[in-house]
Amino acid sequence: MPKYDKRTIEELIDGTIDFFKLKEMLSHFKDPERFDTYLGILQERVPWEERILLPAGLHLYIVQKESGDRIVKCDCGHEFCDYRDNWKLHALIYVRDTEEKLEELYPKLLAPDPQWQVIREYYCPSCGVQLEVENVTPWYPVIKDFEPDIDAFYEEWLGRPVPQPNAG
Repeated sequence: MPKYDKRTIEELIDGTIDFFKLKEMLSHFKDPERFDTYLGILQERVPWEERILLPAGLHLYIVQKESGDRIVKCDCGHEFCDYRDNWKLHALIYVRDTEEKLEELYPKLLAPDPQWQVIREYYCPSCGVQLEVENVTPWYPVIKDFEPDIDAFYEEWLGRPVPQPNAG
């Protein structure tokens, strides 16, 4: 089983990894240290101290507060909500629900019909980074991506207890 150094994992995160190295990584089992290396890199890149337990998407993390609460937090430090809630309901939402708004993205006559499909864009209220985009019918509820069982992931998959909060 190959092991990958920090630089290679950084290239993977940044999307700059060589195609053949990526193909090799996808074709093999993950080395046991990769998750810790990955979390370490993510932790180094954020300006706050709370421990990252899991990534929740681009620019989003599930972190453990000093109190023990687990929340969703953005790169910039914006705190959305408890990780079991839907963070999207706490984001800024821009809905492309008219022909004019959809034609900002699509050429005329190739955009979806806003009676049948809208595009929801979710942004961080603090830094403005786009966090996610959904294409849905206009009446469809806001989609909750996932709710991980953090305790089971650490204890049953990684074989260790969930990390405790940082001392600050």
